[in-house]
Amino acid sequence: MAEIQVIDREGVEHSVPATVGWSVMEIVREANLPIEAACGGCCACATCHVYVAAEWLPRLPEMSKDESNMLDEAFQVQDNSRLSCQIPFSAELDGITVTLAPEF
Repeated sequence: MAEIQVIDREGVEHSVPATVGWSVMEIVREANLPIEAACGGCCACATCHVYVAAEWLPRLPEMSKDESNMLDEAFQVQDNSRLSCQIPFSAELDGITVTLAPEF
């Protein structure tokens, strides 16, 4: 089974089973990790903000203008910031590591 690695806000790493076709946000939420995802994945908030491990960034789809605009409203944005609702999980992302961004 595919997995993603999620580092929570306390620095604890969790190996989480991942379903192809779900977004990374849905996978993290299904694992009961603390991600708000207030808009439910519509790219209308930034409460699913994560930091993607650098080696995985080239494998992700290009960031849309909507995602970029939402990240402009997020806290502590970094070069590797993404909205996890905008990362569709595929077999090529098996093992991806993301870190939950601070809530504020």
